[in-house]
Amino acid sequence: MAESALQAAIVPVTPLQQNCTLLWCTATMKGALIDPGGDLDRLKAAAASHNVSIEKILLTHGHIDHCGAAGILARELGVKIEGPHQADRFWIARLAEDGRNYGISGEPFEPDRWLDNKDKVTVGELSLDVYHCPGHTPGHVIFHHPGSKLAIVGDVLFRGSIGRTDFPLGNHQQLIDAITTRLWPLGDETAFVPGHGPMSDFGTERRTNPFVADAVLARA
Repeated sequence: MAESALQAAIVPVTPLQQNCTLLWCTATMKGALIDPGGDLDRLKAAAASHNVSIEKILLTHGHIDHCGAAGILARELGVKIEGPHQADRFWIARLAEDGRNYGISGEPFEPDRWLDNKDKVTVGELSLDVYHCPGHTPGHVIFHHPGSKLAIVGDVLFRGSIGRTDFPLGNHQQLIDAITTRLWPLGDETAFVPGHGPMSDFGTERRTNPFVADAVLARA
């Protein structure tokens, strides 16, 4: 039986314009919100407009703009939180403090499931692969749906840029290694939703990204 189709919509949230992804299975109309950092009324309205029933929250990492409101939303909807990797406990524990600093509502929480490299998560009848991609934060993960050639990569990679590594526990070399050893093997044709800004695909970034293009790394 062919796998159910995936649909997705990007809903920018918080003053930092973080890309929250509403992702759903068309066979069941069950969905997930990936990185619901804030603006919960907007996210719930987006789900309702697509007739999607949210069954879980998925998180790429523990920064305030990506998960500050995750615990609040989980309580409101009665759903579970999966992700990120437990190495981001440091960031989740300081969400209230970071929220005050950034003017964003933030509340610490305990995910129902921490994720690790090569785990799988389900959304309706869909199955997504999980890859641990540290560097921007130590517990950052990304989600990949092979059938749709789509990845949700948080702040690992952007169109024309890469994630910052100057935050506490950031590591530039780890980030480069994660991109080249865990993202590039997913295929040049794979499109990705970054944590901020427009979508791109891995092939374009391998040709043109000033930080991780093949030609740039070959000279490094």
